[in-house]
Amino acid sequence: MTAITPDTIQWNDLGFSYIDTGKSFRAYFKDGQWSEGQIESSKYISISEASPVFHYGQSCFEGLKAYRTQNGDIQLFRPDKNADRMIDSAERLLMEPYPKEAFIEAVHKIVKENAEWVPPYESGATLYIRPFLMGVGDIVGVKPADEYIFSIFVTPVGPYFKGGLKPANFLISDYDRAAPNGTGAAKVGGNYAAGNLAGKLAKDQGYADAIFLDPATKTKIEEVGSANFFAITADNRFITPKSPSILPSITKYSLIDIARERLGMEAVETDVYLEELSGFSEAGAMGTAAVITPIGSIVHGEHRYVFGNGQEVGSVTQRLYSELVGIQFGDVVAPEGWIQKVKLG
Repeated sequence: MTAITPDTIQWNDLGFSYIDTGKSFRAYFKDGQWSEGQIESSKYISISEASPVFHYGQSCFEGLKAYRTQNGDIQLFRPDKNADRMIDSAERLLMEPYPKEAFIEAVHKIVKENAEWVPPYESGATLYIRPFLMGVGDIVGVKPADEYIFSIFVTPVGPYFKGGLKPANFLISDYDRAAPNGTGAAKVGGNYAAGNLAGKLAKDQGYADAIFLDPATKTKIEEVGSANFFAITADNRFITPKSPSILPSITKYSLIDIARERLGMEAVETDVYLEELSGFSEAGAMGTAAVITPIGSIVHGEHRYVFGNGQEVGSVTQRLYSELVGIQFGDVVAPEGWIQKVKLG
């Protein structure tokens, strides 16, 4: 099989899958301190079979992107927020956090080292960046690791929507994504494994993914698959669930700011009850991969809630999407501090 290289890659045909770029970043925590961190050429990591990442789920990760602008620059979108969230996730699992400034520096370094893999602006594709942290070493008893590995790999990915924004249909699941007072607000691997079955069952029935309700009362919307939920009301308010079980999405908080400051909307984090769904004019899911996935309908038991005509993206959703993507690709002026340029010289 011919290896994919930046010279042979078909930028306009990229999907959302892994391509080995040949350069990753790694840092190691041992004897109470982090190593400086360096670029490594192998995608493989050798660790003990007794590592807590295997047995006790001691791992967390992040996801962000690098964007090529029209003038050829490369920029990052709010990597400081990813650093903050990874620290929160690590502390929730009693892992040794990778320091914030070192995280940001490492992201810049790995993107610079893989600059030839950042897709051209006109392709609409991006360089996906996956930092992760895991507990390693010889641990048998149930306790936190003494050693950790922080690593980042990157891979070019295509735009989530190749034919433009199109509403998708979702099914409310009977399964729970996270427990009350559990790890729902942390970006830990176990949360995603726990949601796989619900997602598969929904997709087997022809839906895009599952929607999870709050685990305590089963009356409130929480997450859409692995993304945050939002809705637009008839009186032009931006509504999104507030819960200690929801991952604090960087995309969500960015869209809240855009709704308030750019679109002049009232933006509210609050409980979103099932019985309120019929009153929303638009709905969607928010996350790094797609930015926004418009929701055409939600099915709960025998009832189907339809947003708009269920077939076309709503006007507010389209404006939110265009504004945020424009900021990320450098076509729209960003709020102060949202964009960091990668220095290639």
